[in-house]
Amino acid sequence: MRDDLARALASGFLAGEWTQEALVASGTVVLGRRHAWLPPLVRRVLTAYPRPPADRPRELAAVIAALPAAARARNAAPVVHPVAETRMLTNRWRLPVLDGLDDVAAFLRLEPSELDWFADPRRLARSASDVPLQHYRVSHRVTPSGAIRVLEAPKPRLKALQRRVLTEVASLIPPHDAATGFRPGGSIRRYTAPHAGRSIVLRLDLEAFFASVSVSRVYGIWRTAGYPEPVAHCLAGLVTCVLPRSAWRAVPRPANERLLDAHWRLGRRLAAPHLPQGAPTSPAMANLAAFRLDVRLSALARSWGGRYTRYADDLAFSGEAGWGTGTSRLLDAVEAIVRDEGFRLNQRKTGVMPRAGRQVLGGLVVNEHPRVARHQVDLLRAILHNCRRFGPSSQNRDDVPAFEDHLRGRIAWVAQHDPVRGARLQAVHDAVDWSR
Repeated sequence: MRDDLARALASGFLAGEWTQEALVASGTVVLGRRHAWLPPLVRRVLTAYPRPPADRPRELAAVIAALPAAARARNAAPVVHPVAETRMLTNRWRLPVLDGLDDVAAFLRLEPSELDWFADPRRLARSASDVPLQHYRVSHRVTPSGAIRVLEAPKPRLKALQRRVLTEVASLIPPHDAATGFRPGGSIRRYTAPHAGRSIVLRLDLEAFFASVSVSRVYGIWRTAGYPEPVAHCLAGLVTCVLPRSAWRAVPRPANERLLDAHWRLGRRLAAPHLPQGAPTSPAMANLAAFRLDVRLSALARSWGGRYTRYADDLAFSGEAGWGTGTSRLLDAVEAIVRDEGFRLNQRKTGVMPRAGRQVLGGLVVNEHPRVARHQVDLLRAILHNCRRFGPSSQNRDDVPAFEDHLRGRIAWVAQHDPVRGARLQAVHDAVDWSR
């Protein structure tokens, strides 16, 4: 059966009542006459779908094309191309009801043509060389490891649309409990606290976390949320992007040859629709995309008598005595699950930390309880002491803007995890003459 005929029949079926008589009548309208193979095809459709699949017309079209009766429709062509309205059939998280693309456009206060432009369903941005035609501003920076990080920041209007999608839709879908970052109530402390005082702590990192989340995975999130196929495709397009070829050519290669393979993989990921690092929706969508990963890694940790948490792309496991002898087997199991879920471990950042050494997660030492490392506190105390003696300008060697606020933020970071030390540092800060 021709694809256009299958789509037309699916739309025709969904536009009317879901009975054999009505479906045959709708199919007859689409075909221009009643074919002998139409009633058997309708009966098979009703067997496969006792209720109308109003949220998935594409799936229905694919099923119709694959039915045995469809083989007899090889030469048939649609005379009429009806348009069926879709609707949400489930809404477990009480999300905004978006039955079709018109609802999405109204929700975002856009004209349908504007919605199509921002969602970019044909991914024209990949070949767009003119910056005004691109929805993202692309930049890059060198990380401390020497790797190149590509940032894709949405332009103001798309960013505003994404913020609305985030606050009014995506943030209502709960991630897994093991995900401790980029969610209400999430924090570094929630990420690190379960691993404090443990015999062995494992730290792992996911390579190119956002870029590894494909548009098909994002589409699956919206479908799981209950949105019909057209709406899910549109929302997926609004929160994903493809890097223009011209922008990738402007990204330098890392100087360290050992990083070239990872850089090549990054380019492959960015060439396909992915979550952009720089969009407000990407952290929340990445959390949801990693739900199955969190489920499986949590179960793996429990089966070993351990604990698991994740903060963005940082994975943490911990266990008691006896873990040290089987760590390599656990790491192999983690890597297998990570690969199976479409991600990849950054082997350079894997760390196995016994209690005898310093156990660091998320910038905090967790040997006893989560706290800022002593040398960092001592360095901050020395800077504040010298600010008081010689003036703040003598200590701002890197020309940090708003240096006073910068130091106040560092003090707050210490105080969050050690209130006593934080109060002492704040007292020194308050005694500084910041006008010098």
